[in-house]
Amino acid sequence: MLKTSDDLEARIAAVRRFSRFYTRQLGLLQESLVHTRFSLTEARVLYELAHRDPTTATALAADLDLDHGYLSRILRRFGETGLLSKKRIANDGRQNLIAITAKGRKAFAPLNKGSHDQVAELLGRLSPSEQQRVVSAMATVESLLQPSAAEKPPLLLLREHRPGDMGWVTSAHGALYAQEYGWDISFEALVAKIAAEFIEKFDSRRERCWIAELDGAPAGSVFVVRKTDKIAKLRLLIVDPRARGLGLGKRLVDECLRFAKDAGYSSMTLWTQSILTAARGIYERAGFRLVAEEPHHSFGVDLIGETWERDL
Repeated sequence: MLKTSDDLEARIAAVRRFSRFYTRQLGLLQESLVHTRFSLTEARVLYELAHRDPTTATALAADLDLDHGYLSRILRRFGETGLLSKKRIANDGRQNLIAITAKGRKAFAPLNKGSHDQVAELLGRLSPSEQQRVVSAMATVESLLQPSAAEKPPLLLLREHRPGDMGWVTSAHGALYAQEYGWDISFEALVAKIAAEFIEKFDSRRERCWIAELDGAPAGSVFVVRKTDKIAKLRLLIVDPRARGLGLGKRLVDECLRFAKDAGYSSMTLWTQSILTAARGIYERAGFRLVAEEPHHSFGVDLIGETWERDL
């Protein structure tokens, strides 16, 4: 028998306890299948077919970790009842491309809605911040225990701010700009002031903060604040180095533009520095235009401040 330490034994017990709890919760989410002709596995297969391009039975079995014979019987029944179609692959006579039909989508719709509504009811018992904690925890478990985690694309989520986030925003800015640009601690003080003012004067109708999470951990932020009744201001855009190359900066800026327009602003402005080439590229591609430049000495270095604007 494998020898384990007391600490590991406690962790094993905790995982088994969570497994029993989650199995009970999963049973609740399967209640919508009781009054349908589909088993849980059949519903999973229908879900995959409804959310992917035509595929092969081999690829489907691998993705769902199903026995090929078991899956073949399910697919045969689906074919006989008109839920899926098959088309022979021209250069491979042994395989077919399978795809869900209109009848299959119609059969899947109530299953999908039932599952959606049950999860919504489950999460509805929690506050928005508690809901996000659940989602983040699930993302962490998935990323750490997934056997092919190294090959799996990272999970990026955007959420609104919650207690503790302003501390992360401040420390992340201070550490990153000191390391990459040599800015001193006065920049961290400025970020702390901006973050504190955002919390103290927060107007949820016209202001917003997004925190980006990568596999459950903070990896970026951006703010929209009110400058005037007609002008919104974008502030504190940051992307952690481990999240670069994933399009996160563009996604954060796009969220700002969408929110500002919906909130009734007619334009958006921002202040940045000429040396921040990656951020400037994002702003330019998003339709902002450079309207003013001014040299200044701040954060212990000589800089050229830039004002950018965009109509909404």
